[in-house]
Amino acid sequence: MEEMSTNFIRVETKERLDSLFEESHKRPVVFFKHSSTCGISSGVKSIVSDLGTDLNLVVVQTDRELSNEIASRTNVRHQSPQAIVVRNGRAVYHASHYDITSEDIQKSIDDSENS
Repeated sequence: MEEMSTNFIRVETKERLDSLFEESHKRPVVFFKHSSTCGISSGVKSIVSDLGTDLNLVVVQTDRELSNEIASRTNVRHQSPQAIVVRNGRAVYHASHYDITSEDIQKSIDDSENS
């Protein structure tokens, strides 16, 4: 079976964040809050690197305002590492630290596409 890899896309502007929330009304959008200085975050990023989809990466050290904006819009308290799947502007899945799995993210994407 061919192994897919995740396409990590940095989110660095409020305009990009706005467009991703708008896009969530058409299809699920996945955010990954990552700490570049945290070993757990690096490990979890490696774990989700086989997801085979776009994963919107917010580096909390450099983009704290965007991270806080995601928390505010989704009502999901900030943690890092953290994965959040947004559909129709709302969080349909979120997990942090080692509770994040590629399987759970994919299931959330599939479930929200089929609802």
